[in-house]
Amino acid sequence: MNGKFYGIGVGPGDPDLLTIKAKKILDEVDIILAPETKSGKGSTALNIAQTHLNQDVEIIERKFPMTYDIDVLNKSYDEISNYIKELVDTGKKVAFLTLGDPMVYSTYIYLFKRLKCKGVEIETIPGITSFCAIASKVGIPLGENEETIAIVPSVYYEKGDEKFESILKNIDNIVFMKASGDIDELIDELEHTGHKEGSVFVSRLGLDDEVIENNIENRRGIKNNYLSTLVAKKYSSAR
Repeated sequence: MNGKFYGIGVGPGDPDLLTIKAKKILDEVDIILAPETKSGKGSTALNIAQTHLNQDVEIIERKFPMTYDIDVLNKSYDEISNYIKELVDTGKKVAFLTLGDPMVYSTYIYLFKRLKCKGVEIETIPGITSFCAIASKVGIPLGENEETIAIVPSVYYEKGDEKFESILKNIDNIVFMKASGDIDELIDELEHTGHKEGSVFVSRLGLDDEVIENNIENRRGIKNNYLSTLVAKKYSSAR
């Protein structure tokens, strides 16, 4: 029997947003591999999918380091991808769970690339992204008529960055993924470029401790959760 590796997007937080295709695959796999960011803290992706899992499926949680150290990250990705290949080579169907969509700023991407090079059969199941879910929940159209959209990993934002400044100047709708930590400088930039009044901040969408803030001034001085997104729409296009 041939094994196979699946990357499954579980969506932004609400278990009801898991796709029918994802549920079908979860019913078929032998092993669920879930990312754990901190020892003992569990897996958010696993918690979201939990109600959709068969009782007899094997669940393996693996710790992924939360660091910007490339060497540490590459070592972890190499070890986990080798482990997955060993499982697949024994004929196991293995599913890796990831928040949102697997191909949008996801840890899955790094495993996907390594396993593809190793000749592992892979199928990726798309999931609903946080920014699409936010747009629907709070009623912010993204990309109306000729409006432009940019997706920015704001965790890497640095004031004065030419690429970032160009986005602020030229793009109508900007999605700031991973808007964690202190976003005071980002709020200042959005006010300067006319995006502030059309902005909404959302943290842990679809989870019990969800936060939706339409006045982003209220996020000043707050260390925001890692699972936070800020959607900014230029005021002139939001009217």
